[in-house]
Parts: sequence; C-alpha cells; structure tokens
Amino acid sequence: MENGHAKNLVAVIGSGNWGSVASRLIASNTAKLPSFHDEVRMWVFEEILPTGKKLSESINQANENCKYLPGIKLGANVIADPDLENAVKDANMLVFVTPHQFVEGICKKLVGKLRPGTEGISLIKGMEIAVEKFSEATIGYKKDKEVATRWAKLFATPYFLVSVVEDIEGVELCGTLKNVVAIAAGLVDGLDMGNNTKAAIMRIGLREMRAFSKLLSPTVRDNTFFESCGVADLITTCLGGRNRRVAEAFARNGGKRSFDELEAEMLHGQKLQGVSTAKEVYEVLTYRGWQELFPLLSTVHEICIGQLPPTSIVEYSEHTPNLSIINGSNAYY
Repeated sequence: MENGHAKNLVAVIGSGNWGSVASRLIASNTAKLPSFHDEVRMWVFEEILPTGKKLSESINQANENCKYLPGIKLGANVIADPDLENAVKDANMLVFVTPHQFVEGICKKLVGKLRPGTEGISLIKGMEIAVEKFSEATIGYKKDKEVATRWAKLFATPYFLVSVVEDIEGVELCGTLKNVVAIAAGLVDGLDMGNNTKAAIMRIGLREMRAFSKLLSPTVRDNTFFESCGVADLITTCLGGRNRRVAEAFARNGGKRSFDELEAEMLHGQKLQGVSTAKEVYEVLTYRGWQELFPLLSTVHEICIGQLPPTSIVEYSEHTPNLSIINGSNAYY
C-alpha cells in the first residue's frame, strides 16, 4: 500500500526484442516510482536455445535475452516466466508486446484469470530505446486521461518521450497500417527505384492509412497522424524495420521466394506484421467494396500472395482513386 492505495503490479506479455526492451524500460521506472511494485514479470514463449538451455532460464540467469536482445541487461527486477497465468497473477496492468496474430489466443487463455479492473495496453515496436537513444511514443485513450497518464508515467524517461491523445482507434490503426506501407517501401528498395519513388510510396501510404482509418472509424482524428505514432513511426518503419528488410529481399528474388521462407531465414524466430496485416486489410476492403479506393494497400497484399509481381507496387499508381467520394466532400489528400 502507498498512501492508502494499492500499488500497481505490471506484467509484460511477450519477450521478443521489443518485449524485452519494454520490460527493461518499465522495470527501471517501477523500481523508482512508489506507486508501482518493483517486480515486473515478463511472459516468455518458451524456446530451447542451441545450448540446450530454456530461454526463460537463460534470461533469469544472465538478466538478458541472449536471443532477441543480446548484450542488454534487463534489470534485476525483471522475472522471465513461461507460465502465462502465473506471469499475470495479481497484476493489474498488462503490457501486450506480441505479434498481433497471437493476441486473440493469449486473451482467450486469460479469460477469468485476471483481477477485476485490470488494464491493458498494446505496444508498437522499436529498437532504439534499448540503447537509450532518443525516441518517442503515443498512447491513445478514450475519455479517461488519468489512466492514460498513469501508463505514460510507467514508460516515460528523459530519452523516451510519451504523449497521450484521446484517439485509441487512430493510434491503433497507425501502428497496424504502417507495417503494410513498410512492405511497399521494401519492395521499392528491392527494385532499386530510388529515394524519390520511396518517398512517394510513403506519402501515398500515409494518405491511404488516414483515409482507411477514418472510413473504418469516423472518430479518428486527423492530428493523430502527425503524432509519433503516425508519420514518425511510418518513416522509421519504412527506413529500417523488419517488414521493409524482408520485402526488399522478396523483390530482389523476383517474388520467387515466399515471405514465410524469407521470414524464417532472416528473422530467426521473429515475426513479420505487414504480410498478415495486409491480408486482414484486404479482407476488409473486399467485404466493404473499397478495393479501388485503396490501390496501394490492395496491391501490397496481392504481391505478397504472388498474384502480382513486385513491380506492380508502382504500376498501381496509374489507377489513382478519387478519394473525394469518401465521406461526401471531405477528401483525405
């Protein structure tokens, strides 16, 4: 108890590179903030390392994730736990840092296992924070700014600035859709089309992200796309993210090697987000009859599944949509 209030207990669900970075960041703050318990449990999807040792045991013994974040100490108050239920036991703040395709299955396992009133947050990936380079992030909230501010306090450091905006849907969609645009950027790199073409793809991608988000959720705010979760994260992901890197390799191989094959070869256990997200977005576009309105988002999926060649990433521009028909006269250019 602290001043008559129960302390907040944080659990991190996920232990890849960003999950490990997040655990390190959070543990540093919980050790200093009196309103939080020191200990941070990090759920680990158990793996057997080449040494024969379990990943969770290795993390706890060395205080670092030798597979996904080697050379970076996590903090003595980070405890790796391969048991999901035990990792979240008694926690009232859950931080989800797993590939989005696994979240549903994890949440189903947690039904009935959490404290009443438990809060959760999902994170966008980022590596610069691990070595304490200046970075920033955005937390979206709906109505309760006090809760958002508590989360911001948990993550904020002098080198990691956290802002809060009243737009959950906008922040979430930015974090999701930027991975699809990063696939497009990587294809351009793999085709050696140059920075001007890549910049054009990023601009068009941001335009489609904004239009798609506002069609899907009319409450999405324009200003959200100018926060760090919007244009800044899009630029970062298109310049150096894993989606861009694997897409570049895909294009250099003429689309003859699948994304699954390249992912396994290049990422060593980490997962792409852009390919699966592109599929999900395409399903929404097809269901709602919006494919012609979003040629870039549609084309990325069609290239990923081999329906179109990588060169189609620029050919689609011959069919520029008239987005002014969306929402009456409100064009999202």
